[in-house]
Amino acid sequence: MPNETITVASTVSSGTPPETLKPNALRVAHTIAEVHGAAFTLAELLVSLGVLVLLVFLATQLINSATAVAILGNKRMDADSEARQVLDRMAIDFAQMVKRTDVDYYVKLSNQQANQNDQIAFYSAVPGYNPSSAAASPVSLAAYRINSNPASAFYNKMERLGKGLVWNGASTSDLPVVFLPLTISNTWPSAVSMSTTDPSYEVIGPNVFRFEYYYLLTNGALADAPCLDANNCTTINAWRDVAAIAVDLAVIDPRSKVLLTDAQIATFNGNSGLTNFLRDWRSDLNRPGNLLSAWQLKVNAVIRSQTFPRPAIAGVRFYERYFYLNQ
Repeated sequence: MPNETITVASTVSSGTPPETLKPNALRVAHTIAEVHGAAFTLAELLVSLGVLVLLVFLATQLINSATAVAILGNKRMDADSEARQVLDRMAIDFAQMVKRTDVDYYVKLSNQQANQNDQIAFYSAVPGYNPSSAAASPVSLAAYRINSNPASAFYNKMERLGKGLVWNGASTSDLPVVFLPLTISNTWPSAVSMSTTDPSYEVIGPNVFRFEYYYLLTNGALADAPCLDANNCTTINAWRDVAAIAVDLAVIDPRSKVLLTDAQIATFNGNSGLTNFLRDWRSDLNRPGNLLSAWQLKVNAVIRSQTFPRPAIAGVRFYERYFYLNQ
């Protein structure tokens, strides 16, 4: 190796023509060209960038769709949970209802409580807000309503009255169960009012804004009066003609509700005109679920009219449950 190195150096220094070095130079130039040729061209960069943008766009759309589905599911669960809570509370009150011929009931009779939310009041063997007296009885006055007082903080919200009563003759100041001819309306006016304040009322459904009920009679017919003979329905006769009470509720989830004002919500329940009123039960709706279908048709019409924000109205949901009365 040393001899070869000396020989090359000697040849160059002795004036050997540079043509003998050209093959080596060409090989080096070719190698450099190959290295530079391995880089991306501008077209390739643009294609890669376009693919990357497309992938990011598709991922964003997928995330947005998943978020929308999750929000919609949460809205539905919120409404379902609240409706279930209200209906379960009603189930307890109805199951323990005092059914006697000598006590009063405040219920809907034929063609009553029209173009507004319904209201009901009755005695039930459930705990209530007992007075200061120690002689509290096991019976309470239970009532349900949608508050219709625009000045109230509970406007367009479902409230439940649970007024604890005392034993008859146990107190001169606190009231017991009263018997006919004394009525609930004369003894406790707030129990039959949709706006009168009473500390025994509590909000049970803050997002329930529509309340309607009707009756399943013992002959299998549906009716808006708790009697087989609706024309002569002056007394309930201890509910002997009624097999079940059917309750229908309209609920809007909290996220959708913030998009509407109280005045706008009131157009659906009769508290502020009948523009978008969710209709009362009538004899033409003589099948279970027909009232809910009529309500849904009305809401669909409101959505098409674009009167209110679509996401808000789309958050309205309806529920129906039959409460059978054990005779």
